[in-house]
Amino acid sequence: MPPLWMEELRSCKLCPWECGVDRLSGEAGVCRVNLPNVATLNISLATKSCTVTFLGCNFRCVYCNAYRISQYPEVGWFYKGYIEPGELVKEVLGVLKSPKSVKASVDAVSFTGGEPTIHLPYIERLVDELRKKVTNLRVGFATNGFASPHVMRRIIDLSSFINFEIKAYKDEVHKTLTGAPVEPVLKNAENLIKNAKDKIRVIRTVVVPGINDSDVDKIAEFIASIDPFTPYRIIGFRPNFMLYFHPGPSKHLMEKLTEKAKMKGLKNVSWSGYYPYDVSEKVIEVSKKIDYCRTEQAKLASAYLTLAGCIMKPRNCGKCSLRNSCPAMLWQPWSLQDKLQTNSKEDED
Repeated sequence: MPPLWMEELRSCKLCPWECGVDRLSGEAGVCRVNLPNVATLNISLATKSCTVTFLGCNFRCVYCNAYRISQYPEVGWFYKGYIEPGELVKEVLGVLKSPKSVKASVDAVSFTGGEPTIHLPYIERLVDELRKKVTNLRVGFATNGFASPHVMRRIIDLSSFINFEIKAYKDEVHKTLTGAPVEPVLKNAENLIKNAKDKIRVIRTVVVPGINDSDVDKIAEFIASIDPFTPYRIIGFRPNFMLYFHPGPSKHLMEKLTEKAKMKGLKNVSWSGYYPYDVSEKVIEVSKKIDYCRTEQAKLASAYLTLAGCIMKPRNCGKCSLRNSCPAMLWQPWSLQDKLQTNSKEDED
């Protein structure tokens, strides 16, 4: 007899596609997954969590930067695969108790993908077992919002924090980008804001110039009409997948969209990520101070290393005393954005 949590997979209606396929017998719906398959486990400093990344997604986004995960199994990459909940509990506990997690005060488990909501029964079972072993365990979800209403309610009940993405506002644009209608996403966003605002870590939109950038102010207006203090973050698109040769947004565009969102009444708007046309003036400034490189090319590369925290001048990883704990290891590469624009004492040393 399959465990009780598997029963919902016999006629899967976890998302608005309501495929009704028997995932236990190998039938595949829009997401193409049967049993929940795990891609990776990692530590997220942003959410202070052990992040479990699941394979498969009920969207087919043309710009997905994790398409080797979301478009599984067609991509031909191999990952951890199906893991019994009890075994994955042991792996998560191992991550939570690791020296790196303890040092970073990691106290949560979070789920992403692909799209984790298509594996909700498995996740509920996993969290139930984890909470028996870890008191006050926080739980996070990163979701595209394309979940059945009953699934969204369960996610809200289960979660301590939620990252929710609205990819476009106009239905035609959303369908073209993701393959799915936008209405279920907007309804779930409204439900989340009205009934669990305290659990929203952020609502976000990835800006694809010329495609969904004109939707940002409409999304902002929609969110503001429900609660103007809802946190909204605009993320710069990185050319990838089918849009590998599509241009990314400029800093000017990101700033302009942020201001437009604020003009629609949102009080908590931020942005990150852009594609510059020229090398940052800050990088050039730092490179001019470098006297341990002979060529301009090496000085330029060294400037980025200096801003990232590299201590070797000139660089030589084999002789570095910190080679096993490199300070230039950017867990969050976008954090370099601020250093490209501001002075710091470290830069002057």
